[in-house]
Amino acid sequence: MSMTNNDILIRLRYALDIKNTDMVEIFKLGGIDVSKEDVLKMLTKPKESYDDEASNDDEIDENHMKVNHFSFESFLNGLIIFKRGKQEPKPGQPERPAMTIKDHGSVNNVLLKKLKIALSLTSEDMLEILADAGVIVTKGELSAILRKEGHKNYKVCGDKYARNFLKGLAIQYRE
Repeated sequence: MSMTNNDILIRLRYALDIKNTDMVEIFKLGGIDVSKEDVLKMLTKPKESYDDEASNDDEIDENHMKVNHFSFESFLNGLIIFKRGKQEPKPGQPERPAMTIKDHGSVNNVLLKKLKIALSLTSEDMLEILADAGVIVTKGELSAILRKEGHKNYKVCGDKYARNFLKGLAIQYRE
C-alpha cells in the first residue's frame, strides 16, 4: 500500500518529535492557517485504512482531514523556515517558492529534498540515515533521487526509500 501525505506527516512528526503547536506554526510559516484541531485530524488515520472493504469515498470521516499535495508541500516549506529561519527573497525571486509536487510520484522526492534543506543534511548524512534503517544506497542513487524532475538522471523515490528514511530519522533524532 502506498503512503499518503497523511502517513508521511504522521511519521515525520514522530521522527522529529514535533509538538502539535509547532505543527500549527510550521503550516503557518508555509502559508497555510490550520488550527490545532485540524492538525489532530491530519494526524488521525482514516477509518477506511483499517478496513479495506469500507473504502467508500461518499462517507465523510469527521475525525480525519486529508492532506493534499499543496498543503503537504506548504508544510515542508514551513519546516525549512521553522528550522533555518526566514530568508529574504533575492531580487527577481518569487516571494513564495514554486510548488514542485506534480503528482503522487514526486511526493517522496520532494520530501527528501526539502528535509535535506530543513535539517541541513549532507548527502553523507542522508546515506547514514538510510543505513540506520537498514537500507544501503549508493551516492549516485541518492543524487538521482535528489535531482530535478525532468533531468535525464532523475529517479523516482519509491515509498520504501521514503519510509526507511523517515525510520532512520526517528532512530537518529529520538535516541
